[in-house]
Amino acid sequence: MAAISPFAQQVREFLGHCRIECGLSPATIEAYGRDLSMLGRWLSEQGVTSLPAIKMAHIAEHIRWLSRDRRMEPSSIARHLASMRVFFRHLHSRGTIERDPARLQERPTKWKRLPGVVSPSQMGKLMEAPTPESGDLWLRDRAILEVMYAAGLRASELGSLTITDFRPTLASLVVWGKGSKQRIVPIGLQALCWVNRWIAEGREKLLQPGGIDKGRIFLSKRGRPLERVAVWQIVKRYAAKVGLRDIHPHVLRHSCATHLVIGGADLRVVQELLGHSNIGTTQIYTHVDRTQLAQVLRDFHPRERSAPRLSA
Repeated sequence: MAAISPFAQQVREFLGHCRIECGLSPATIEAYGRDLSMLGRWLSEQGVTSLPAIKMAHIAEHIRWLSRDRRMEPSSIARHLASMRVFFRHLHSRGTIERDPARLQERPTKWKRLPGVVSPSQMGKLMEAPTPESGDLWLRDRAILEVMYAAGLRASELGSLTITDFRPTLASLVVWGKGSKQRIVPIGLQALCWVNRWIAEGREKLLQPGGIDKGRIFLSKRGRPLERVAVWQIVKRYAAKVGLRDIHPHVLRHSCATHLVIGGADLRVVQELLGHSNIGTTQIYTHVDRTQLAQVLRDFHPRERSAPRLSA
C-alpha cells in the first residue's frame, strides 16, 4: 500500500474534524475534500511535497491555473478558495503551519452572469412532461419537478426530504439546507397535490423490508433514498423530452426565484425561501424588465402617485 502524503493526511484529519466536531453537512465536506484533493495533486505536480513549503504564491498560481487551464467559472473558483482558506486556517490554528498561505488571497470577482432561467410557459411544459407513458415512476417524477420549481429546492435538499418533513395541512416542507440550517418552505397547491398522490399511490409500492428507504419521500426504483445525481438525471431527461437544453435542477431553482421577483415578491421573502444566508446572493434575481421597474416607481412612489398625469 502506497504511503499517504503529509498533505493528504492533513486533509483527511481536517475532514474528520469538520464532520465530527463542526457537524458540517456531507455535501460541504464532500466539496472541501474534492477541492483540497485537486490542490494536493497540483502541488505535487509543482514539486511541493511539504506543508511548510506551501507559500502564498502557490495559492495564487493555483487559482490562476483553475481559471486559465481548468476554465472554471469565478463562482467555482471562489468556492475552491473558501475551501483552502478554511483548511489552512485550521492548520495554522493547530500550529501545524507557521503561516497561513491563503489568508491574504483576494476572492475572484463574484459570478455576474445571470442564472439560467426558462419562461413560465416552458416551465409548464416541463412540469407536464411526466405522464403514465413515461414509466412506473412518472408520479414520483412529476412530484419532484413540481416541488423543485414551487419551492426552489436544491437537488440535495429534495433528496433528503423525509415523510416527517412534509406538512400537508400547511402545504409546506421542513427543508434542511447548507450547514444543516432548517427552514419552512411553502409549496403551493399544485405541488401539494402531486406529492400527496405520489405518497398515496406510488411510494408504498417501492418500500422494502429493513427500512432502507430511511423515511425519505422520494425513492429510487429499488426503494432507496434518491441520490442527488439521480435528481439531475430526472430533470435532464424530461427537459430533453420537451425540447429544453441545458436544464438541470439549479435552473428550476433559479427560475422559481426569478419568476417570484418578477411577480413582485419581496427580496427578503425570496431569500428566506431559498435559504440564502446573505441577501447579496439573492440580489442576482433582480434582473427584471426595466419597464417593470418604471411601473413599480409609478405605482408605489408617493411623489409619483400624487403627480398630475401629463397629456400627450
